[in-house]
Amino acid sequence: MTDKAAGFTDIGRGDWIDRLVSPALRPYARLARLDRPIGTWLLLFPCWWGLALASPGWPDPALLLAFAVGALVMRGAGCTFNDIVDRDFDAQVERTRARPLPSGAVSLKGAVLFLALQLAVGLAILLAFNGFTILLGIASLALVFTYPFMKRITWWPQAFLGLTFDWGALMGWSAETGGLAAPALLLYAGAIAWTVGYDTIYAHQDKEDDALIGVRSTARLFGAASARWIALFYALALLGFGAAGAAAELSWPFWIALAAAGLQLAWQVKGLTTDDAADCLTRFRSNRWVGWILVIGMVAARLLGG
Repeated sequence: MTDKAAGFTDIGRGDWIDRLVSPALRPYARLARLDRPIGTWLLLFPCWWGLALASPGWPDPALLLAFAVGALVMRGAGCTFNDIVDRDFDAQVERTRARPLPSGAVSLKGAVLFLALQLAVGLAILLAFNGFTILLGIASLALVFTYPFMKRITWWPQAFLGLTFDWGALMGWSAETGGLAAPALLLYAGAIAWTVGYDTIYAHQDKEDDALIGVRSTARLFGAASARWIALFYALALLGFGAAGAAAELSWPFWIALAAAGLQLAWQVKGLTTDDAADCLTRFRSNRWVGWILVIGMVAARLLGG
């Protein structure tokens, strides 16, 4: 059982990192968010969607594994870079002030070296893919390294997160086909809308602190109308996913899965309490079910006649 002071910190106590990781490495494990796998799942699912959409049958297990390891490493690298950039902001936000950098558990130099190590591992994994996918992966770094600054200059950092986090939809498709096509682009567009929706829910946890320190977000922009805006973006996500499935000529299991995903997204919006951080976190984390539902639907569609 973990002991987490909800509403005060997002750093767990008594969890598997405290039990299994040596004290010297614990701050780095938390810097990479290894204790919070939801971000890795949300980065991974678009990759698996793109791969499943492009595969004629079962997706290549080696590619599934490469994307899984790559998502774990690159999500950690992205979090490390984000925390380096946001260390002064994080020190002023109740939920994040205990993170390794603002708390002093990791030095700035240590974080930079850790980032370099993660990027090196990520590059090694990327080189296992075909040439076009390698170029796509390299191109994604422009988004990875600009996203943390977006909350300073736009009310739409969640859209930039979508551009960054969902790039894997393109890479999944290209890993199988060696190029890009309409289904991959439609999938990417749908995933971006999905990300704007779920990250708006997530951003409501920090809206009061964000207002005090001048950080912008769609949670602050939409305010009391957030549920309606989230519903709109989830509807656009379903439209994009459906268009991708139609363009890829997926069979009936995909459409059943899409309907199930729609029900899950509707549950997130219905009864959402944006002033309740715990409720926002629960609904945000539930997006892993959307990911699994669509992966299973896409694979089943291929196996059963898609």
